[in-house]
Amino acid sequence: MKELLKKYEDKQPEIVFHWQDAETEAEGWTVINSLRGGAAGGGTRMRKGLDMNEVLSLAKTMEVKFTVSGPAIGGAKSGINFDPNDVRKRGVLERWYKVVSPLLKHYYGTGGDLNVDEIHDVIPLTEECGVWHPQEGVFNGHFQPTEAEKINRIGQLRHGVIKVIEDPKYTPKISRKYTVADMLTGYGVAEAVKHYYNIYGGDIKGKRAIVQGFGNVGSAAAYYLNQLGAKIVGIIDRSGGVINENGFSSEDVRQMFLNKRGNMLVAEEMIPFEEMNERIWTIPAEIFIPAAASRLVTKEQITSMIKTGLEVISPGANVPFADKEIFFGPIMEYTDKQVSLLPDFVSNCGIARVFAYLMESKVEIPMRDEAIFNDTSETIFRALKKIYDLHPYKTDICKTGFRIALEQLI
Repeated sequence: MKELLKKYEDKQPEIVFHWQDAETEAEGWTVINSLRGGAAGGGTRMRKGLDMNEVLSLAKTMEVKFTVSGPAIGGAKSGINFDPNDVRKRGVLERWYKVVSPLLKHYYGTGGDLNVDEIHDVIPLTEECGVWHPQEGVFNGHFQPTEAEKINRIGQLRHGVIKVIEDPKYTPKISRKYTVADMLTGYGVAEAVKHYYNIYGGDIKGKRAIVQGFGNVGSAAAYYLNQLGAKIVGIIDRSGGVINENGFSSEDVRQMFLNKRGNMLVAEEMIPFEEMNERIWTIPAEIFIPAAASRLVTKEQITSMIKTGLEVISPGANVPFADKEIFFGPIMEYTDKQVSLLPDFVSNCGIARVFAYLMESKVEIPMRDEAIFNDTSETIFRALKKIYDLHPYKTDICKTGFRIALEQLI
C-alpha cells in the first residue's frame, strides 16, 4: 500500500490554476489532480494562511473519495488565501468565480467548503458568471448528457442539495429549514459508526462519544449519534466545550444543535478551551469524531483516548491527524494499528455522494428525504463491508481502505 501511496502522492497534478486578485491581497488556486473520467470535482474554501500545497493535498483527497462516493472522476480543489471575516470577502469571491468560470463550464465541478457556503455563495455567484450550476463542468466533461438530460439532472441537483428536510427522522426541528447540504455529511459520519459495529461486532447503543468541532458536520454527527443511542460525553470546539461523563440527554444534544451560532458551540456552563483541551482527551469514550479542521489531532491525544477505552474513530474532517504527509503519516499509521480508524474518504463522503446520486440517475419525484439519506448510508455500508471482506480485523482498516482506493487510481 505504501508504494502505491507514494506513487500517487508524487504524481504531479494535471492542472494548477493560480490567481492574484487585483483589488486585494487575496490569492487563489484551483488544483486539478487529474481529469479521470473527463472531469474533476472538489469544493472551494477560504482561510487566511492557505497555500497551494494545502489545495493540492485536498485535491488528491477528493480523488480518493470519489472511488467511494462516485462519480468516477478526478479530484480537484479550490482555495483562496484571504480572511473570511474581512468585509471584502464577497467581492473577492465574485472576482474569483468570474476568472474560474471557464473551468466550471467544461470540466470542473465545485461546491462549498471551509468558510464558503454552497447555497449563499457558490450557487448564486457562479450563476452570475453564466454557469448553470457549480457542477456543470462534471456534467459536460464526464456524463456528456444530451441537452434535455443536462437540464433535467441539473434541476435535480439544484433542488436536491438545497432541499429542506421534511421527514422528522432526519431533522432536529421541522419548523427550522435545515437542508440536505446542512445535515447529510454529519449523518454519514454517524452512520459509519453504526455500520462499523454492525459489521465488526458490537452495538452502538450506550457507547460514549467525544466530538471535536461543532460546525455543520460535527453538530449533525453528534445529533445523529445520539439518535442512534450513543451517549455524547464531550464536545470540544474552538471557543470551548462541554463535558458530561454520564452522557448528555437527547434534549440537551438537540438544544446544543439548535442553539449553535454559525459553526460555534453555544451552551450553558461552557468550559474554556484551554481547560477543555486538558480534560477531554482523558474522558472514557469508545467513539471519537474529529470534525474540526484538518491536521489537528495529535499522537498524545490519541494515546490518552486509547487508555480510556477508545474503539473507533469516524472522521468528519479530511486528514484529521497532525501529520505533514498528504495522507498516511506516522500519527495516522500509529492510530490505525491501535484502534479502528475508518477512512475519512468513506465516513465523510456524504455530500459528495449526494452530488453523484443526483447527477447519475433520474430520481423519483417528489424527492424523498429517506431516499437521499438512505443512499448515502448504503454507500458507506458497502465501502466498509468491502474493507472487512478483504481484511476482517479491527485494526489497519484505514490502510486497507486506501489500498482498495489506490488500486483503482494507479
